[in-house]
Amino acid sequence: MPTKRTIRSRGPGAASTATSRILSSSSPAKVREHIAVFPGSFDPITFGHLDVIQRGRRLFDRLVVAVGRHPGKDPLFTPDERVEMTRSLIAKMVADEPDAAAVTVESFSGLTVDFARDIGATVLLRGIRNLSDLQNEVQQALTNREVAGLETAFIVAGQDFAYTSSSLIKQVTAMGRDLKALSSMVPAQVIQLLKQKKASGHPALQRLLEQVGVSREG
Repeated sequence: MPTKRTIRSRGPGAASTATSRILSSSSPAKVREHIAVFPGSFDPITFGHLDVIQRGRRLFDRLVVAVGRHPGKDPLFTPDERVEMTRSLIAKMVADEPDAAAVTVESFSGLTVDFARDIGATVLLRGIRNLSDLQNEVQQALTNREVAGLETAFIVAGQDFAYTSSSLIKQVTAMGRDLKALSSMVPAQVIQLLKQKKASGHPALQRLLEQVGVSREG
C-alpha cells in the first residue's frame, strides 16, 4: 500500500523566498560583444591604416584586423609577414592606450563577410580618404547589409593620410627612390622591410617597373 506524503505549507512568504533564491543564483544575462572587422591587404600597412585602427578601438568592444590572403593578387609581403608586421606595430598602440578595445590580427581567405560572420562580428570598419573611396565603399556597404546583414562603419582618414596608399608605397620602392621619403607614410620598421625586399629584387617590384615601362637598369 503506497505511503502518504504530508506536504507542509511554509506560509505566504515561501513562494517569494524561493523565487528570490532562484533569481539570485541565476547568472546575469550575457551582453553581446560588439565586434568589428577591419579588412585589407596591408601590403604594407601604413600610418593611414594604423590611424583607422587606433580610432576604431574606441568605438567597439573588440576589433579584428583581417589580413586577406588573395591568390589572384601579387603581394610584396607574404600573408605571414603582413600579419607579423601588423601585430608588431599594433602592440605598441595597445600598450599606450590599454583602456581601448582589444585588437587581434588574423589572416583569412575567401569572402570578408563570411569571415566576419564566422567570428561573430556585426560591423565592417572601413577607412575613407576621399570622395572616390566613399563612392566605391557605399555600394559595397549596401551589398554587405542586404546580402549578409553586416553594417559598415566609416572612419575618415586624417588629412595627413589622404593620399597614402600601399600601392603608392610599393611604386616608390620599385622606382628606386630614397625610401626615407616614405617616412611620413609608413613606420620606420616598414621602411626597413621595404629595403630588404628591394635589395632582394623581389619579383613584385620588378613587375611594377614593367607596368610603368621603366627598366631596373634605367
